[in-house]
This record gives sequence, structure tokens and C-alpha cells, in this order.
Amino acid sequence: MLYIIGLGLDLKDISLKAIEALRKCNKIYLEIYTTVLPYKKTQLEKVIGKKVAIAVRETVENKSREFVKEAKKKNVALLVYGDPLAATTHISLLQEAKKLKVSVKVLHNSSIFSAITETGLQIYKFGKTTSIPKWHKSYEPTSFYDVVKDNLKISAHTLVLVDIDLGVHEALYELDKASKGEIDNIIVCSRLGTEEQHIIYSKLKELLKHAPKVKEPFCFIVPAPLHFTETEFLELF
Repeated sequence: MLYIIGLGLDLKDISLKAIEALRKCNKIYLEIYTTVLPYKKTQLEKVIGKKVAIAVRETVENKSREFVKEAKKKNVALLVYGDPLAATTHISLLQEAKKLKVSVKVLHNSSIFSAITETGLQIYKFGKTTSIPKWHKSYEPTSFYDVVKDNLKISAHTLVLVDIDLGVHEALYELDKASKGEIDNIIVCSRLGTEEQHIIYSKLKELLKHAPKVKEPFCFIVPAPLHFTETEFLELF
């Protein structure tokens, strides 16, 4: 049996269903290549009462067949921050499991996609999500901003996820450069769903001058024209 388990956003978000499933598991992997956890692996191990092995991208994506084959012989769990299928990369595990006729159980949990409503923005006004990649000297893609532009055309907000290797100031710089200075206001969300949650609503230019000291994981929201109730709530930040 293969268990794909969502950890939620906080250390205490792991469900009773997940704890019961993990008790049956012979091997437990933790996926940490899509986001930075707001807590240490040792803290998670203390909560679940078992040791956890780190699953790198190559193991889960490029060697998914081997990973699933292991679950054919014993109970294996993959722990994923947030909701396990919010990151589309994990769909490949379900596909591989079906091909190899391995039983799979997905245990869902809270996700950034629902937690962003704490900003006061209406969830049904969000468009497509985009991600900022880390730039290199000969690689500075700006296509992620095309999603923002398309969303703005239909008055939709944009959730902007950030590459795991990007600091907040560097990510803001890339966003500003890709937009050619078109973005005015922006929302920075840090560690949503935890006791260290922090939300900032400010002008992008101001944040570039005085980069906010926020902890990972963090994300941005580029707001479309706001409803008056959204404006009133955002002004609290």
C-alpha cells in the first residue's frame, strides 16, 4: 500500500487518519523539494513517533516506478507539506501505481490554496497560479508573469508561488523586473496557517527598498481590482 499524506501547514495539522496510517508503514518518506517546512524533520518525527527518510526530487519524479514498486511489497508513505496533490508532480505517483496495480490512499489536508483567504480576498476571484523560478546569469525567464497579465485581464487575483531557492527580496526583484514595473500593490504571505503567520500589504516598490523580514515558506499575491470589502480587510495589514 502506498499512502500519499498531506501534512497541512502547521506541525499540529497532521490528521488522526494520517497517524493511524503511519503506524502501519514500514517506510516513511518526506518530500521537501517543493517547499521549505516551517519546522524541523526531528519535530515531525517526534509527533508521528517514527523515523522519516528524505525523498529528493529524483526519487519521487524520475524514479517513481522504483518508489511505487517498493510500496507493492510493504506499506510506504510519502509525506507532503500542505495538500499532497496540490503540487501536480505527485499525480505521476498515482499514475504509476495504477499501472503497477499498487493500492494507493491519499489523505488530504489544508493547503496554501485555501489559507490565502485569510488575506480577506475572495477565493473565487483568483485565477491561475504561477511560480517564480530562480534566475541565473543566462537564464531569466519571465513567462510566469504572463499568467499574472492574463488574470488581470479578467479581474482575477494571482497567487504567486516562489522557488525554494529564492529569498524574499530576490523574488520581489524578479517579479518587478518581469512586470517591467507594472505591479503597484502586492501582498506577501509568510507561514500561513501557523502561529508565525504574517501578512503584508504594501506597494512593491516600497518592499524592494525595505525587504520584509519574513520566514519561509512564503508566497505573493498580485491583486486585481478589489471589492470594497477586500480593500477594507487588506488595509488591516
